[in-house]
Amino acid sequence: MDTYQLQILEKKQVTHDTYSFKVEKPGGYRFQPGQATELSLLKEGWEEEKRPFTFTSLPSDDFLEFTIKTYDEHEGVTKRLGDALPGDKVEIGDAWGAIEYKGEGVFIAGGAGITPFIAIFRDLRQKNKIGNNELIFANKTNDDIILFEELKTILGHKFHNIIEKQADTAYDRGRIDKAYLKGKINDFKNQHFYICGPEGFMKAVDKALKDLGANPEALVFEQ
Repeated sequence: MDTYQLQILEKKQVTHDTYSFKVEKPGGYRFQPGQATELSLLKEGWEEEKRPFTFTSLPSDDFLEFTIKTYDEHEGVTKRLGDALPGDKVEIGDAWGAIEYKGEGVFIAGGAGITPFIAIFRDLRQKNKIGNNELIFANKTNDDIILFEELKTILGHKFHNIIEKQADTAYDRGRIDKAYLKGKINDFKNQHFYICGPEGFMKAVDKALKDLGANPEALVFEQ
């Protein structure tokens, strides 16, 4: 597998704990919207700590972009990336990943699980093919919603937010369960479902969709 040492060109704050990083793009580097790569920060003691992160740039961009949620409570890679600055170096490998756009459907994301969908939506918007795609996005609080304005612009009324831990939210309250999905989705038989988020979240959503009659062949997961 090839590896590439690349410089961080730009770092922007997206939410209180999420940043987007623009990094150099190697000549000829290829990926599909929805794919990821293993990334490590080239700082002493962290070079071997590789973690998967999804590209949020488009294949046609002349840079690579990652949108990364940082977890201060863990002494881990994302905390280190939260402290990284333009000029720092990262190492990435080749692109891989299971989430690929197969046709219109409902995207269901939990927290940072939105990242593979960002490039897919940006790509569809560029091609004028957003169509009837919908997004259901689960977060703990309003402040955790990554790229709210951009997703609202792309999807309009097809962007649904559900908030678990904030009493005064203007969005739906609670967690994504069978009853919630039944209220939001008219057709479980004839469309794709794209699911990404923490493991427990994906299992629960997968089970709820199958119970509601979704075709297992039409469920697309980030593995």
